Amino acid sequence: MPSRLNPYISFDGDARQAMEFYKEVFGGTLALNTYGDLGGAEAGDAADRIMHGMLETASGFTLMGADNPPGTQHSPGNNISVSLSGEDAGELRGYWEALSGSGTVSVPLEKQMWGDVFGMCTDRFGITWLVNISTSEG
Repeated sequence: MPSRLNPYISFDGDARQAMEFYKEVFGGTLALNTYGDLGGAEAGDAADRIMHGMLETASGFTLMGADNPPGTQHSPGNNISVSLSGEDAGELRGYWEALSGSGTVSVPLEKQMWGDVFGMCTDRFGITWLVNISTSEG
């Protein structure tokens, strides 16, 4: 398998809901392992939390996420953003609509000074998404 770069997002107990939401947005195959699955009886109260989740899509996207391990501090906010970019305007606009629909838009999806269509939003789980639709001009 070749090396790949993909985001890994940590959550504070809602990794399952978040990863299932992203599967609804992007499609693909979602694998979820709980602390109980991988840690057995030692997992205790965290048994149902997600230790590792991975979403792989037909478009070649890979998104990983997990709930913070027990006893560790969760630091939500601007510590991560995820960029989606390409030339398929229909596909990218669909992702934008799904992600921004229940979240907040900080930069509307519109043509920017560099010529591409770009927008930035924060989804309902607090994750910032950057969507860039490349345009072919000239």
